[in-house]
Amino acid sequence: MAREKQPEATDAEGTPERSYREQLDFLNPIAQPLASRKLTRKLYKCIRKAAKHKQIRRGVKEVQKFINKGEKGITVLAGDTLPIDVYCHIPIMCEDRSLPYAYVPSKSDLGAAAGSKRPTCVIMIKPHEEYQESYDECLEEVAALPLPL
Repeated sequence: MAREKQPEATDAEGTPERSYREQLDFLNPIAQPLASRKLTRKLYKCIRKAAKHKQIRRGVKEVQKFINKGEKGITVLAGDTLPIDVYCHIPIMCEDRSLPYAYVPSKSDLGAAAGSKRPTCVIMIKPHEEYQESYDECLEEVAALPLPL
């Protein structure tokens, strides 16, 4: 029986992921400012580096706690999270503390970038000298995104 389950696992891994344009169909109405395709890739890359050095905060509860404590970093939110009541207060907290934030189209890709098999709706990337150049580039581009009205 164990041999039958192995091919099923490889089939699940072989399924093609949705493209950026297809992911845009599943966005919430509050997903503004949305990162471009290029910025989304840069953010995922920066998250991977930060996760390697344990410099990320993952999940609504943890991110909210550290925003309240005054921690600095880039907040990345997933645009396809439902219900939106789960995390709709995070952008307001970021604006109050003048922290940059951006939405990316997929929570499953966000979780995968953080090195987790579980989807994640909010991640905060903390600065670190090991990936400072990549972090600064992302910070500059996220800060340049127009804030919603």
